[in-house]
Amino acid sequence: MTSAARTKDAPRGSLDTAQKRTIALWEAGAFVWIMVAGSALHFVYELSGFNWFAALFGSVNESTWEHLKLFFWPGLVYALVQHAFVKDYANNYWWGKGLSLLVTTIGVIVSFYFYLGIVLPMYGEGTLWGAIGTGAVGVLLGNMVAYRVITAPQRPRRFDWYGKVIMVVMAISFLTLSYLPPRIFLFEDFLGYEFRGEYGILEDYSNHLVFTDSDF
Repeated sequence: MTSAARTKDAPRGSLDTAQKRTIALWEAGAFVWIMVAGSALHFVYELSGFNWFAALFGSVNESTWEHLKLFFWPGLVYALVQHAFVKDYANNYWWGKGLSLLVTTIGVIVSFYFYLGIVLPMYGEGTLWGAIGTGAVGVLLGNMVAYRVITAPQRPRRFDWYGKVIMVVMAISFLTLSYLPPRIFLFEDFLGYEFRGEYGILEDYSNHLVFTDSDF
């Protein structure tokens, strides 16, 4: 995907059809990248041998919060890369991307607990594909917001600063709260669709192992 220069006869603050199509393709690519990279990050902590650095970006337990990290970091990396290609004509870029990451996070939370509210009373547990689906809903909503904001008429420059503040605050939160988790349900280990009274870095991962048989 390459950037398209703004046409001289286009009204100020508007994108032409080709530019909007390019943004749409970038956002479609973002959806695929976030879902694939996020799935990989789910296992990076275990595969790293439970390394402290991997804990900053990968899931350290089965809480909702730890799964939100899996969507945030790939989305942030993609936003930084995408900017280099569309900065010459995209409007409200950082505002759109900041809102996108925030909406993705909220969308995942809402869709996941809505899903649980349906399946737990009926079946007592959810499914892997159901959980993945709730993540896809949040990511899709975030990409739609990004497209609408980036292709809208230009807002005052302060809105891009608002977007950057959102991204920085979220990044700091995801970097720190795995180690300093609040004792609320979003941060509580939810292995097997059951709250387990544990938060953040766990003392025992024997029940969480997927690829290894070692005791930690």
